[in-house]
Amino acid sequence: MFLQRLKTVTTLIFDVDGVLTTGDVIASSTGELLRTFNIKDGYALQLAVKRGYHVCIISGGHGQAMASRFAGLGIPDVHLGVGDKVEVFERYLEKYGIQAEDVLYMGDDIPDLKVMQLVGIPTCPADASNDIKAISTYISPFNGGKTAVRDVIEKVMKLQGKWFDENPLASDSGK
Repeated sequence: MFLQRLKTVTTLIFDVDGVLTTGDVIASSTGELLRTFNIKDGYALQLAVKRGYHVCIISGGHGQAMASRFAGLGIPDVHLGVGDKVEVFERYLEKYGIQAEDVLYMGDDIPDLKVMQLVGIPTCPADASNDIKAISTYISPFNGGKTAVRDVIEKVMKLQGKWFDENPLASDSGK
């Protein structure tokens, strides 16, 4: 049933901390909170954008390093420092005329709960909070920041026949 539902996905929305990262932050001497991102997740994200999927980031976290990472991957819709994820989600759907049932969202903790209840396919990493696991259609076997994002993107794109890139560039994942 889960795999069948992936055939209609047009939109991929992700939280950052605990999903695209392990959730660990390093406080720099300038006060910026630094995170590490998995290069395989990056490859899948940029390929999804190139293949025409709507890709969006909605995060309570913020910082120039995060914004730069997503810009380098070509993700056009990045919402950082968000307090009300539902409001941003609803505006995003309206802007592009997207139906909520065509959205796969990956979150990991309570700030994602309300928006995950609105989407067609709520998903989470293996190490998500129990409340999030309870409402998820799919729980990746991978932890946040450890290719959980790659896992769901790859599943969607393979089912839709859009995964393989005939001429992949080594530089695509590290932009």
